[in-house]
Amino acid sequence: MSLINDDLQQLLINYCEPESELLKRIDRETNLKVLMPRMLSGHYQGRVLSLLSKMVSPRRILEIGTFTGYATLCLAEGLSKNGLIYTLDINAELEDMVRSNFAQSAYNEKINYILGDATKTINNLNEVFDIVFIDADKKNNGTYYDLIFDRVRPGGIIIVDNVLWSGKVLQDQQDKDTKNITNFNDKIAADQRVEKLILPVRDGLFVIRKLG
Repeated sequence: MSLINDDLQQLLINYCEPESELLKRIDRETNLKVLMPRMLSGHYQGRVLSLLSKMVSPRRILEIGTFTGYATLCLAEGLSKNGLIYTLDINAELEDMVRSNFAQSAYNEKINYILGDATKTINNLNEVFDIVFIDADKKNNGTYYDLIFDRVRPGGIIIVDNVLWSGKVLQDQQDKDTKNITNFNDKIAADQRVEKLILPVRDGLFVIRKLG
């Protein structure tokens, strides 16, 4: 998942802010107990999300794809005094673990954890968002983007994970999953309503700013 070697990755971690004890535990338990633990954002990407959130000081955040709640808590660190984060996921098997993780955090009262198909539950949210983080089933990146775009305030930020797909987006012959990622990246590149850049953080973060 990482685009740089382990030594350089460790150097980056050494020079960023430390994880909280709760985040360390979530990382450890996810790796021990959950299938596909590489889906977790992890220390360095988590600090990137936290810092972006703190720079915006959002009143409302939407996260599509909760997994075990690591990135949710990182994003929540930047919430304004009366801020809320809505996090959407379809995997009910992780519900007990996720709710326990949130309950142990300082942000539990600021988190609305919603289970169900995000393409449907998004429509139940009557909010305007300052930050949206999309990190769910990659084939629906474009669908989620279209569903949330009008719900993001001008100047708001949309962040999309895994847009470099372990470097497979460089291949001329692409499998279906990689082609879905490339098609989404091309869609964003052509969207004149936004400013955008890809940060080569872990598996690639597309940071997209909605123009006023």
